[in-house]
Amino acid sequence: MSTVDRTDTSVIGNWWWTVDRWSLGALALLVMFGAMMVFAASPAVAERLHLGSYHFVQRQLMLLPVAVVLMLAISLPDPLAIRRLACLGFAGCIVLLILTLVFAAEIKGAQRWLSIAGFSLQASEFVKPCFAVVTAWMFAEWRRSPGFPGHWIAIGLHALVAGLLLLQPDLGQTVIVSAVWFGQFFLAGLPVILVFSLVGIGAVALVGAYFTFGHVRDRVDRFLDPAGSDTYQVDRSLEAFANGGLMGTGPGEGEIKTFLPDAHADFVFAVAGEEFGALVGLVIITVFGFLVLRGYLRLISESDLFVLIAAAGLLAQLGLQSFVHMASSLQMIPTKGMTLPFISYGGSSLLALSLGMGMMLALTRKRPGRGGMS
Repeated sequence: MSTVDRTDTSVIGNWWWTVDRWSLGALALLVMFGAMMVFAASPAVAERLHLGSYHFVQRQLMLLPVAVVLMLAISLPDPLAIRRLACLGFAGCIVLLILTLVFAAEIKGAQRWLSIAGFSLQASEFVKPCFAVVTAWMFAEWRRSPGFPGHWIAIGLHALVAGLLLLQPDLGQTVIVSAVWFGQFFLAGLPVILVFSLVGIGAVALVGAYFTFGHVRDRVDRFLDPAGSDTYQVDRSLEAFANGGLMGTGPGEGEIKTFLPDAHADFVFAVAGEEFGALVGLVIITVFGFLVLRGYLRLISESDLFVLIAAAGLLAQLGLQSFVHMASSLQMIPTKGMTLPFISYGGSSLLALSLGMGMMLALTRKRPGRGGMS
């Protein structure tokens, strides 16, 4: 039974009866399982790097309460406040992306992490939710006021963000941002001629990336011709799932994490598959699918175009990022270093996802004048 009375008109009382508590529960499950996976996967990585066994655990657990509070706090305001927050965040992220290109150290051939007061910040993680909300506003204003060039502004902002991400270079984040942006444009009423034009431009861009970026070419070649390439990480990942079977080897009993370089981050799903088995892997997939579908169902009766496009974009980001991580671990697509939302180790990823899901919870709350699921 809820301890908050329906007649409670305080900020917290109003929030509790309007927020989607099913989505809150699903997010809580992911956060708790993520904390468990950091304990399971990161000590072996830390020891291999000659750090304290619980180095990554301590860092993640320090940020976890901050992330939870951030998500809940951002879910409190109304859509107007969310839009303003996203605009401020987007402007700050653009500055940080530029500073990253100037000051960030090159790691594995890329400049993606900006060191601030001893904390490695990946600005590309934060730009994704802010960009989705800002472009949703532009598309909504374009449809609300036909004379307003919102779609052209959105196109220009996309070119700016994609350009800064490709200069790092980070093709994976660029593809996620572009796919979400295209979906939002489609929801706003993208003309058919532009649908085919943008699909064509995207295909040409991907082919161009293959010939321009050596690491992209290597990953695609390894995916298309595994026998003639170095597929060590993917092979170990598939071996982990084979070892885990249906029920898993047991928490902490997995062996692959001692060999995988990024077992706590880019391949945490493989560690989960080995130690908890295929059944838990299916549960993880189900929770992500539930979150996305539940959010879309909440938007069915939405009459505010901005809210519809913004929330749909945030949910698509979550779904696409989850798919890329899990599909890479299972060799369904070329490998791409991308965190599994709320489960992988990574401070920037955790905070940015909390920001995005806080915005999603705020936008999908029941409000006067719109329907919604209970």
